[in-house]
Amino acid sequence: MSNWKDKYEFKKEVIKYAVKLDIALKRISMRPMTRKWASCSTDGNLNFNDELIEMDKKLGRYVIVHELLHFHYPNHGKLWKCLMRAYLGDYEKIERRLKK
Repeated sequence: MSNWKDKYEFKKEVIKYAVKLDIALKRISMRPMTRKWASCSTDGNLNFNDELIEMDKKLGRYVIVHELLHFHYPNHGKLWKCLMRAYLGDYEKIERRLKK
């Protein structure tokens, strides 16, 4: 397990996956969030919980891919789940770790 060095490394990973998923981003923000790990807007803005920086990279990647996929697929339907699996493998296992 390895954690992120800083928010810049985390944001670099967001950009890497945004390019793979063909998503144009306007802004990536890291800020305190009490109820969520992340949120996105239809304008291309992404907000991530700043606690993710101190967590394992696998958990951060899960949140990154999860949010980016919502730009194309707003719900957690079959296609969204299929793409999560394509990018992260057994994403359900990572999801359970994140919920703990």
